Amino acid sequence: MMNTRFLPICKQDMKEKGWDELDIILITGDAYVDHPSFGAAVIARVLESAGFKVGIIAQPDWKTSDDFLKLGKPRLFFGITAGNMDSILSNYTINRSKRKQDDYSPGGKIGLRPNRATIVYANKVRELFPDTPIVLGGIEASLRRLAHYDFWSDAVRRSILLDAKADLLVYGMGEKQIVEVANRLQKGEDIKSLDNIRGTVIIKKDISGLKNYLEIPFFEEIEKDKDKFNEAFRLFYLESDPVRGKTIAQKHGDRFVIQLPPEKPLTYKELDDIYLFDYARLPHPSYDKEGGVPGFETVKNSIISHRGCSGECSFCSLGIHQGRIIQSRSRESIVKEIEILTQQKYFKGTITDIGGPTANLYAADCKSWERRGACKDKKCLMPSKCQNLKLGYDETLSLWDRIKKIKGVKHIFIGSGLRYDLLTDKQSDRYLKALCREHVSGYLKVAPEHTVDKVLELMNKPGIRVYERFVKRFQNANRELGKKQFIVNYFITSHPGADKNASLEMARYLSERKIRPEQIQDFIPLPMTVSAAMYWTGKNPMTGENVYVPKDIKERKWQRALIQPTNNFTNQHC
Repeated sequence: MMNTRFLPICKQDMKEKGWDELDIILITGDAYVDHPSFGAAVIARVLESAGFKVGIIAQPDWKTSDDFLKLGKPRLFFGITAGNMDSILSNYTINRSKRKQDDYSPGGKIGLRPNRATIVYANKVRELFPDTPIVLGGIEASLRRLAHYDFWSDAVRRSILLDAKADLLVYGMGEKQIVEVANRLQKGEDIKSLDNIRGTVIIKKDISGLKNYLEIPFFEEIEKDKDKFNEAFRLFYLESDPVRGKTIAQKHGDRFVIQLPPEKPLTYKELDDIYLFDYARLPHPSYDKEGGVPGFETVKNSIISHRGCSGECSFCSLGIHQGRIIQSRSRESIVKEIEILTQQKYFKGTITDIGGPTANLYAADCKSWERRGACKDKKCLMPSKCQNLKLGYDETLSLWDRIKKIKGVKHIFIGSGLRYDLLTDKQSDRYLKALCREHVSGYLKVAPEHTVDKVLELMNKPGIRVYERFVKRFQNANRELGKKQFIVNYFITSHPGADKNASLEMARYLSERKIRPEQIQDFIPLPMTVSAAMYWTGKNPMTGENVYVPKDIKERKWQRALIQPTNNFTNQHC
C-alpha cells in the first residue's frame, strides 16, 4: 500500500489516489527524499500546490526503458534533473577516480545514475515519448545553460539544452518558472511558444523579434578562440541579474540559444510557503531496507533560512545558480518549520544548522537590490563590505532567541560556513559572542581557501590578514566565555594562480601556525564560473591578465601532499 505522505512512484500509487494519469512526471538522478533540501521534492510540491498531479521517477535504470514507462505518459510534460549535484562529480573525484559512495543514493550505493544524467534521461524520454515536452532543471542544467567549458572532456561544450534534445530549460531554483510553464501548457499553449518566461532558456532559429538583448560570441567561435570564450563569459556574467540583466543570445550552428533574464527574487511569503509544504521529511520507505539515504542524514535536522550569496567567490557556482541578491525567509516561517521538525521521530533536540550558502548573510539587504539589482561595477563584499549592504545580525539574534523557546529544542548550532570577514569589526561583537556562547558545537567552519594574497585575489576572497584578525577575535570571544572551541579551516589547492611558490608559501604558513588541515578540496573548475574560465583560458576573464594554471595531475597531487602530508591530524586552530 502506498505511503500517502509521498507522491506516486508507480501505477499502484496512482491507482490508490484515484488518478488515471499524471499531469507532470519528474525524473531525478537522486533517490526520492521528500524534504526541502532536495530540489526534485521542492519542485514536485510546488507543482502539487498549484493543483497539478505529479509523480516521481527516481534514479531510473537508463539501460532499459522499463523505469521510464512505469508512470505512463504525462499530460503536460516531463521535468528532468540530474539531482542535487553534477552527475559526473557524484560518480568521480576530481582526479577521475571512482567514488566509493554516492550520498544521494540509497545506502550510498554508487553507479545508480549515469554520467551526464540530464542528457541521458532526456534522450531516453525523447525516444520513448517523442511528442511530449521535456523541461530541464537542477544544478547540472543550470550551470550548462549556455556554451561552457567542461572539465571532464577538457573542451568547450554547447548548451545542454541542445545535447538533451529538450524543449526548455529552467535555470536557478526554478519554482516560479516551472509553475508558469505548467499553467500555460494547461491552457493549451504549445511548448515552443513559451518564449518570454524569465529564468528560462529556449532555442530559436530567428532572433529578429528579441528586444533588449545582447548577442555574445557564438559557440563555434569560443570553442576555438579562448579570448572570445572569455569575452562571452564576461558578457554573460555581468548580465546575470534579475533587475538590470538583459536577454542573452548565443548562436550554435544555425540556431540561437536564448537565455531570458533571471527570475525576480521571491518575496518573503513566496519563499516561506516553499518550505512549509506538506513534506514527508523522510526518504521514501522503499529505501529502508538499504539503510536510507546518507545525504538525508546530514540535513534532516537543519533549516534553510535564505538563498543567494553576495560573496562572488570565483570558484563557486552558487552566485550563478541562486544569484547575488539575498532572499531570506521570515522569522515566523523558520519558527513554524522548526516546530514541525520537533514532531519528527528522528529529532532529538539538536538543530544542526540554520543557514544558507553563507550562514551570516541571513536577512542581509541592500537598498539598491529592488530598484537596480546587484551592482555591475562593484562587489558587495570585496575588497571590503560595501557600506550599502546591511547585515541582518539583529534579526538573526532575535531569531535564535525565539527558537530557543520552542518546546523540544535543546541546542541550535550553525553548521554551514560563515564569512569570517564579516566578523572582524565591532558591529559584529554581539553576533560573534552569541555564536560562540551557544551556537558552535565545538568547531566552527570557515574557509580561508588559501594563504597567499595573489591567489586569494583571483579567488575573490579577502587577504590572509583579514582571516588572522578573525582568528584573534574568535579566540578572545571564547576566552571571555571560558570556552575552548576550534576553527575548522577549508582550503583549496591547485586553484588558478597557485604556482609552486604560492604552494610552498601556504605550506610554510600552515606549518608555522601548526595548522594541519584535513578539510582540503582539490580545485574543481565548475562550469560557468570565473575560475573555470581562468582554468580553460589561462587568463582572468574580467581583466585579461595572464594566470598560471596548475593542470598537470602530478603537480595537483604534489600541491595537496605539500599541505596535507598525513591524515592523522585534526584541522584545528585554537
